[in-house]
Formats: sequence, structure tokens, C-alpha cells
Amino acid sequence: MERLQKVIAYAGVASRRKAEQLILEGKVKVNGKVVKELGTKVGMNEKIEVNGVPLEKESPVYFLLYKPRGVISSASDDKGRKVVTDFFQELDKRIYPIGRLDYDTSGLILLTNDGEFANTLMHPKYEVEKVYVAKVKGIPSKEKLRLLERGIKLEDGVTAPAKVKLLSIDKRKQTAIVELAIHEGKNRQVRRMLDAIGHEVLKLKRERYGFLTLQGLTTGEFRELSPHEVKQLRALASTEGNRLK
Repeated sequence: MERLQKVIAYAGVASRRKAEQLILEGKVKVNGKVVKELGTKVGMNEKIEVNGVPLEKESPVYFLLYKPRGVISSASDDKGRKVVTDFFQELDKRIYPIGRLDYDTSGLILLTNDGEFANTLMHPKYEVEKVYVAKVKGIPSKEKLRLLERGIKLEDGVTAPAKVKLLSIDKRKQTAIVELAIHEGKNRQVRRMLDAIGHEVLKLKRERYGFLTLQGLTTGEFRELSPHEVKQLRALASTEGNRLK
């Protein structure tokens, strides 16, 4: 289920703000009935009309982007900063990112116009494993890394156990490269986990999402997912959901 104004925006009819205005003005119908409440949620099979015109469902598309640092994981930004959809200027469909990567984090992010698919991958019950590589200040001890493996307390709760590897150290510069694999998607989670054990993140990159990697791409490049990859992601989310029950 998705908010009505989001569905209208995703269909490319109007911006979300304009869609909200159309709803309040009584110009939107769902299954033949006028809907004026902004909180209304609709499913994939609802018949939606805007100004008497049925909403056309776009054919779904799925992309993998190598997001550079300094880019917002959003379809728009009120401060005029570069956003992930800016890399898809020639695409005639309105797409949006699945989840987010921080402004200062680079790496793999997925984009689609398939709301059901996006919700499945983002739902806490179905969280797919994501692998990050971080360059940190200082050299973490085995004891500190074990804290991350057991789960560490943050302001918004204790994290689930992470898989952690110390990939390399630089004694001269007193820095280290650490790999973390997590299932959750808390805001700025990896940075906060490493901060919590006393190691500030200097650089962060998401290298893997489920079975997907950045292989063959350089920063700012993207590719379309194959039908088989989309099918695999759906199956993976379902499997992870069952595993975490």
C-alpha cells in the first residue's frame, strides 16, 4: 500500500505537492469515489483517476547506480543539490531511490518506479544484506570489532549483529579499512556504529546489496537490472524475511 499522492507523483502526472492539492480539491477518484484525505493509501490494483483521466501504470524499470559522494539519495532537493535521479535525465519515467545512502557515502543504490518492489526491499522484515567498506580513524581492536558483531547500542536501539572484517591497517597514518555487512537500514547506521566504538569514519562506500555489486561501473554510472536479477531480489527478500522471523 502506498500513499495516494505518492502514486500520482510516481505516475508522472504531477509533483507530490501538486498531487496533494489535487486531492484536497476533490479532483482525484479511487475506484469511482472522490477522495479528499491526504493519508489515503492505495494498492496496486486500485483504479485511480485524476481530473477524470485514468492513471496509466508505467512499465516497471529497475536500475543500479554507483552513487558518487556529494549526491542526495532523493528524487528532488529543495536546496538545489545534485540528486540521484539527475543521472537519468534521458529517462522518460519518474523513478526514485530504494532506501538511501548518506550525502557523503558513495556506492550501490537501486532506483525504480515499482512501489511494491521498493517497499518489499525496504520493509524491516525483509531487509537484504548490505556490505559497506569504511576507512576509519585509528586502528580498531578485536574487542571493539566484536562489539559490532554482537550488536551495539545506538540512540534508536541496539543494532542487529553485524559481520565485520578488518581488511587493512596503516600504522603510519593510524587509519584502518573495515568491512561491515548489515541487514538493517537505520539512518547513518554504519557511521554511528563505528563512532560508537570510537572510530570516526573518514570515507564510506556501499559495495554490495544482496548479490549485486558495482562490478563494471565507475562512479556516476548506472545499468538496468535484468529480469532475472529482479526476480532474484524478490526471492532474496522473501528468504531473508523468513530467516529473520
